[in-house]
Amino acid sequence: MSRIALLSEAVACQVAAGEVVERPASVVKELVENSLDAQATRIEVLIRKGGNSSIRVVDNGIGMDRDDALLCLERHATSKIKTGADLMAIHTLGFRGEALPSIASVSRFRLATRERGALVGSEVLVNAGKIEAVRDCGEAEGTQIEVRSLFYNLPARRKFLRTENTEANHVEHVLYLQAVGHPQTGFVFLNDERLVYQLPPGQTLRERIRDLAGAPLVAELLEVPEEEVAGIRVRGFMGRAGVSRSSRQQQIIFLNGRPVENSTMNFALREGYHTALMKGQHPVTFLFLDMDPAAVDVNVHPAKREVRFRDPAHVREVIVEIARRTLETDRASWTKTFTAPAPRSVPLPDFTMPLALPVEDLVLRRELAPPIPSPAVREPLPAQPFPEPPRPAPLPPPQPRPASEFKIHGILGKLYILMENATGLVLVDQHAAHERILFEEMSRRMESEGVPTQRLLLPFTLQVPPKDADWLTENLDVMNRAGIGLEPFGGGTFKIDALPQFLKATDPSQMLRDMIDELRETSAQTSKLRLGEDMIAKTVCRHAVKANDVLREPECLRLIQDLLACDLPYTCPHGRPTMIQLSYPELEKKFGRKA
Repeated sequence: MSRIALLSEAVACQVAAGEVVERPASVVKELVENSLDAQATRIEVLIRKGGNSSIRVVDNGIGMDRDDALLCLERHATSKIKTGADLMAIHTLGFRGEALPSIASVSRFRLATRERGALVGSEVLVNAGKIEAVRDCGEAEGTQIEVRSLFYNLPARRKFLRTENTEANHVEHVLYLQAVGHPQTGFVFLNDERLVYQLPPGQTLRERIRDLAGAPLVAELLEVPEEEVAGIRVRGFMGRAGVSRSSRQQQIIFLNGRPVENSTMNFALREGYHTALMKGQHPVTFLFLDMDPAAVDVNVHPAKREVRFRDPAHVREVIVEIARRTLETDRASWTKTFTAPAPRSVPLPDFTMPLALPVEDLVLRRELAPPIPSPAVREPLPAQPFPEPPRPAPLPPPQPRPASEFKIHGILGKLYILMENATGLVLVDQHAAHERILFEEMSRRMESEGVPTQRLLLPFTLQVPPKDADWLTENLDVMNRAGIGLEPFGGGTFKIDALPQFLKATDPSQMLRDMIDELRETSAQTSKLRLGEDMIAKTVCRHAVKANDVLREPECLRLIQDLLACDLPYTCPHGRPTMIQLSYPELEKKFGRKA
């Protein structure tokens, strides 16, 4: 007797619903995407009890006639695609034709729609996937869908729903993404008859972000000018250096109008920010990418949140370049604010502590280390620490400072340089600032002269999987330039006979595996010497001026001038800010002079 049988239509729809409809937020997402595809300029969403009891989505889109209203409830019925070739040219948010029948199969479902210019609309009532009534209705132009008692016919599935507040938060996040991605569309969201927000149509992206995330966040964002980079059109906003979150909740990326999640994009953003972020932090972005639909596959998962790229390396390069370029646009304004002329003030007595540390004892010059030996050297050398900066010669007498520059008033707590400019009070962390200066200088030397290597008296072998073996074979020159003596030994095995001098590892094999993973995540345009940057950051941290090193004014000037000449002066190598600005309005508010 045959053990294989065809599932009934009702069971098949419930199985499909398990992939498309995970929770009330999934229902809202699918219905709102259909409304956007229907050219709606205003969408209203109402939920009750977190969406468990009722969900209603009303739009003013093009609507449907009766035939389409009935056909849209059939599985794989869609107006978005017609042939397999259309899957390579998807310009709409929905296209699979599974959402409406899946939702209707696990709820009490009502669809009311009316085409523009039609005298009468159509209403369809569905109960657990079975059509119960079809009749005329007098609703407004557009489409109205109501979903009640979600998963009422699947009690086991209903038990997996969270609390009403949790489900409502998920719904709000879905609408947040759609509202950010479509500022030209108005959104109204009501939770248990309580108005959560009402966003007018026709807003700019900046206005929409301000209404949703608040004006303080918008003030910390840098605009990404709309431009086409290597066939990908990019626009949006990105957080300034140091503006970050502990999760990716506000790392929002849209691809062809669709909010997506992709590890390639996440790694690219992290790489683009580089040392402008602290470890464990993620940038704040509202980034929009538009590219040829044939170069991306959105038909990966029914939820359509995951995508795959035909050339992920190309996408990564573009995002890294955009992130770097956007941060550079802030450099000019940052430097201008930093060095803005301070207003004339009445001179006060000097209350700062006298300097006890001689000028020649401070490590403030840019010549950091003796010439670094070439990576090609393979002679046995005794183990030695990372090259230390030499003691510099005394600083030359300071040049007269133009009256248009900032004023230095002293040092607070033997750590923070107090300055005044046209905007207000500036505090510079002398240790963080000097770390940045030394880090960039040492990184440049590594780039130009390579990494000093130490040949091992007893080489060891490393066994790697086939995929890693292929990658290592293609990148032997990169590994050698990074100070790692690597040679194929056959059968996925490599011989290691040299390591960077400054590298100390109790388990060299695991360290090398970690390096391989890190290098594979970087873009082709990124220096492969970044794998040693953690060691560089730790080294310069030891050699930078400390909290108890009191600086004279000439030394403060030299420190600040060198900081302004850095490529990324906003943060230290660990992602901490090098300076903060307290504007006059902020100070007046603190003292109660302004409300």
